[in-house]
Amino acid sequence: MLNPRLRTLILMILAAAATRLLPHPPNFTSITALALFGGARFADRRLAYAVPLLALLLSDLLLGVYWSWSSMAYDSHMWLQYLCFALVVTLGLGLRQRPGMMRTAKTMLAGSMLFFVISNFGVWVFHSLYPHTAAGLVACYVAAIPFFGNSLAGDAFYTVLMFGGMYLLESRFVSLREPEPIRA
Repeated sequence: MLNPRLRTLILMILAAAATRLLPHPPNFTSITALALFGGARFADRRLAYAVPLLALLLSDLLLGVYWSWSSMAYDSHMWLQYLCFALVVTLGLGLRQRPGMMRTAKTMLAGSMLFFVISNFGVWVFHSLYPHTAAGLVACYVAAIPFFGNSLAGDAFYTVLMFGGMYLLESRFVSLREPEPIRA
């Protein structure tokens, strides 16, 4: 049986991923927030990666992403997005030792920028929307800028919601607090 803290963390990640199924502005999603949250809050590194990645995969399956694309196994751009997501989880791991509002905000911004740069590079490399030239790469990034505003807004909203929500829950329910390390 899962302890209350672990159960709450998993439910929060699944709930955040489920928000992708609701109507929302383009790119206004919980993706970066749930990746950071998983990295920062799960004590077990394996769970820090596995739970958010599985939640993303489940929400992608429910959205029908893989049925509308040729195949997950052959779409390198999709794998690149999952790699970005795992890198954002890694950024979240850095929040464990030195948490705080400003550090979390800076890490969220870094995660948003990382995802923007890598995922749009993947669009340029793996799709034929833009010429494979320096000018084509610039055009790809320029075309993505309007979506980046929504990404930042969604990342900020869900980061505040998830990290703030867990803070409030931990302050109210002792069983949800991370156990203090045992000192000899």
